[in-house]
Amino acid sequence: MTRGTGVGFAVRGTIVQCPSLGVVEILRDYLLVVDHTGIISRLSPATEDESVQYIKQNNVRTLPPGSFLIPTFCDLHLHAPQFMYQGTGLDLPLMQWLDKYAYKAEEMLDARPDMARKVYKRLAQRLIEVGTGAVLLFGTISTETNLILADAMQTLGVRAFVGKLSMDISSRETYRELSTADSLANAKDFIQRCGKLVPNDKRLIEPVITPRFVPTCSNELLQGLGELSKEKAVRIQSHLAESYAEAKWVKDERHIDDIEVFDKYGLLREGTVQAHCTFLDDPSLSRLAQRKTAIAHCPLSNVYFSEKPFPLREALDAGVMVGLGTDVAGGYSIDIMSGMRHAVAVSRMRESTRVLEHIDECAGKKEMSECDARSLAITWKESLYLATRGGALALGLNQVGELRVHSPLDAQEIAVYDFESGAGVGALDFFDDPPLSSGVTLEMIEKWWCMGDTRNRVGMWVQGKKLI
Repeated sequence: MTRGTGVGFAVRGTIVQCPSLGVVEILRDYLLVVDHTGIISRLSPATEDESVQYIKQNNVRTLPPGSFLIPTFCDLHLHAPQFMYQGTGLDLPLMQWLDKYAYKAEEMLDARPDMARKVYKRLAQRLIEVGTGAVLLFGTISTETNLILADAMQTLGVRAFVGKLSMDISSRETYRELSTADSLANAKDFIQRCGKLVPNDKRLIEPVITPRFVPTCSNELLQGLGELSKEKAVRIQSHLAESYAEAKWVKDERHIDDIEVFDKYGLLREGTVQAHCTFLDDPSLSRLAQRKTAIAHCPLSNVYFSEKPFPLREALDAGVMVGLGTDVAGGYSIDIMSGMRHAVAVSRMRESTRVLEHIDECAGKKEMSECDARSLAITWKESLYLATRGGALALGLNQVGELRVHSPLDAQEIAVYDFESGAGVGALDFFDDPPLSSGVTLEMIEKWWCMGDTRNRVGMWVQGKKLI
């Protein structure tokens, strides 16, 4: 994805970002200048001599003291056509749910381009509302419908990796591609046409090779997609070790685990994002790290469709790139802030279970350190990294997720406190008497992380273009 055509501007105020896992950096009273291409050309303390001179000579907007800029969120897993029935149909096991809801909705959008335009335009608007600046999307099997999806994201200004589903096997006979050769030809056609949809200097969209998951793809199709990805240097996404039923089906039908299937056909490599991965063990996580394959952690949908929680701490410790995904409509919320909160909550339950399992064996030991282990719980700071910089790196957006010179301005403006009225913004309440000079504090950021919503998001930019 290349540079856009944002309008140059400058802002002075507080910047919040996570340069590394667990670190929240607060840059108070900084000058940030964006050039006409949407790239950050200056980031320095506003009190430095050069900054002072710039402020005197140029029009610089000053953020309110209770507001801050933070990188936009990255959503690593979202089924675009399923957005139309978000919040319904979560009463069935995964494989039955796909038959009853997912395939039917996708097939309907492929037959109705007018509805596809309506759904995808609204999807892009909702993503902007919740601060998502980059998203990895599963589409449908139709090239034309996926081009509508790509156009909607580009037009509204959201960075989007758009995946045309590849599936030559389906439990719904009317919703699959005609043959392996047809599926491969369609994937190649979509890659070419999506690449030509927008000039390179304005493009926010990229095609992604998307075998839905092993049960809907023959070995011949997977092999062909692996070869196509290598030939065209195109990213890959799929589902991996998502549920017991899916994992058992693959083992029974292919006689190896799905991670072995993907690896065998060159679909585990740098540029691949695999969703869920709840049934992976430590050696499998190490394999993903070695292959530089990233994971889309979808804590909410895992609660509904997986019998196990994702081993997040173990994946991070193994060096796997991890970001967060909403997995709409398997997850009912399109907001990555919900994903952050659920990721922390699930990890804390995992840690509590670990502690309880070891209480008996540790009872009576004088040195409790003998039973100490690295906590499986993650902190809100770590989840914020996964939602921003971690997600960007998993998507290969190495210049996104952190505000720095030479990076595109992909940022949100968040208001947490109105110092003039002495009141919090939106759902946030503050009863202490903060000094007027203190500005945004770490405690304010944590409260926003816990309780904030769209009312706190008063501005948003992607590639320097203002979206809110």
